[in-house]
Amino acid sequence: METMVQSTVPLERFGYLPVENVQALASKNPKNIPSRYIRPEIESDVVSADESLQIPVIDMSKLDHDDEQNKLHFACKDWGFFQLINHGVADEVVEKMKTDAQEFFNLPLEEKMVCAQVPNHIEGYGQVFVFSENQKLDWNDMLFLWGQPLHLRNTRFWPNNPPSFRATLDKYTMELHKVMIQLMKLIAKNLGTDPEMLLSLFEKEVQAIRMNYYPPCAEASKVVGASPHSDASALTLLLHVNEVEGLQIKRDQKWVPVKPIPGAFTVNIGDILEIMSNGEYQSVLHRAVVNPEKERMSIASFHNLNMGSQIGPLQDLVKTNKALYRTVPIEEFQRWKLTSKQDGNSMISKMKL
Repeated sequence: METMVQSTVPLERFGYLPVENVQALASKNPKNIPSRYIRPEIESDVVSADESLQIPVIDMSKLDHDDEQNKLHFACKDWGFFQLINHGVADEVVEKMKTDAQEFFNLPLEEKMVCAQVPNHIEGYGQVFVFSENQKLDWNDMLFLWGQPLHLRNTRFWPNNPPSFRATLDKYTMELHKVMIQLMKLIAKNLGTDPEMLLSLFEKEVQAIRMNYYPPCAEASKVVGASPHSDASALTLLLHVNEVEGLQIKRDQKWVPVKPIPGAFTVNIGDILEIMSNGEYQSVLHRAVVNPEKERMSIASFHNLNMGSQIGPLQDLVKTNKALYRTVPIEEFQRWKLTSKQDGNSMISKMKL
């Protein structure tokens, strides 16, 4: 496995502020949650109680059939989310990744802090998008790492404990890259664009891994695990480490809970793919809520264009249609994302013409 320590995607200084470890805070069983975590506005949010309203399920083993390809197109266009079953990643790879992530978050705080973020870096253990002492905080901790390409990895932030963690994550990132490539090939066909051209933009993709830990919270109805946002990626593949629900997507002005399917990846369209599809596919607002009694863990894999690429509508999609989004270098797009609060779908708003 690559062991070089190199800089990540070139960025200006963005200086996230350190915050208290939420897992440690939750372990004290506080009767009164610190005010920085309390979100009065969520009490008026409407959560759908219709259990039949669920994101589409796509069977990857059937995507060589027109019916399943049409389902994929509908899921990307109408929902922006789907659950991917029979994805081809071996059960042992998935289960080992889950186990190693759980073992890492179960370590004593001082051991996890060996991988702590350092000033002006997104990588490592801690929290991101905190720019102000008055800013409301999310009820979670995370471990953020660059997965691909190999030269971006800074192993100073890759845990040595559990001992198998690095090899497990290395294998996991490569397997998810394969899944992403297969999905992109089919997405290109559904969009009516050249698959080889689209795949060439992702051959040396920038892949980021965010492992999330959401501790239980006695006042779960008053806090948010992850603020409402859209992903700045092209595609996001989410692995539910345990079966505790928490992911919700915004649809028709309501929050729709996602019921994880064991072994499936929850996939969503990110801002980059909405822009590249010229709005044909949508990057949907989503959030994470927390459980009053149970911890929740997830692993998000964010798949982005090759470094040096341009983000904008694909040329063959705007030959006869007006471009709805600007075209900018990917580095500029990432800089905007990493220097902005996690705030709705602000990236899409910034890119619209």
